[in-house]
Amino acid sequence: MSVTSGTKTESGLGETIRVVIHALLIALVIRTFLFQPFNIPSGSMKATLLVGDYLFVSKYSYGYSHYSIPLSPPLFSGRIFGSEPSRGDIVVFRLPKDDSTDYIKRVIGLPGDRIQMKEGLLHINDVPVKRERLSDFVGEDPCGSDANARVKRWRETLPNGVSYETLDCVDVGFYDNTNVYTVPAGHFFMMGDNRDNSTDSRLMSTIGFVPIDNVVGRVSMIFFSRAAGGPGEPTTIRFERIGTIVR
Repeated sequence: MSVTSGTKTESGLGETIRVVIHALLIALVIRTFLFQPFNIPSGSMKATLLVGDYLFVSKYSYGYSHYSIPLSPPLFSGRIFGSEPSRGDIVVFRLPKDDSTDYIKRVIGLPGDRIQMKEGLLHINDVPVKRERLSDFVGEDPCGSDANARVKRWRETLPNGVSYETLDCVDVGFYDNTNVYTVPAGHFFMMGDNRDNSTDSRLMSTIGFVPIDNVVGRVSMIFFSRAAGGPGEPTTIRFERIGTIVR
């Protein structure tokens, strides 16, 4: 009886190990080729994305670079099954000056575009983008200073019809008037929706133009969201945001 029991125990252990290995392989395949989870740690994409949002990022939307693989080993250059992001897509990309860091921004400029901010209004190829004033955004600390501040909110519509909300923390901000940025071939110009509180392609010394190979994937859906409570208060789950398709 003792020999039989030991055999069954070893068989059960081996089966458990096989199940774990299979599960890890499936998770690796999904993360590499299909979807990868990310979370939002800052307010640069408010009001579209909030701090505490957890996202699925589609890895197959633009094909695969070596940044698609866990730990990003430089096994190859360029993209496999590659396609370019569309204007208005929200994408995850590796920071050009520090490729160990992931950023989330919106694609504003395509290769060959001329991008400029004039008095807080986005211009693409010398044409101002259509913008409509909405009711003020309140709460969620949009500008990093006062959680209860009222902030100007706009609906911006790009030339291809993509529409989204932007925030305007100050009337004359650091990024509200810029030089003309001419996007080079194979690169993209990224901006945050929280225009006065976003480090993005307008800051050449930090981000600048983003190469297509640095793009990891397109943000597709919020699968979980929680708001941090105040001192001594619990976090709050934002049930209304769970399952939201991101545009």
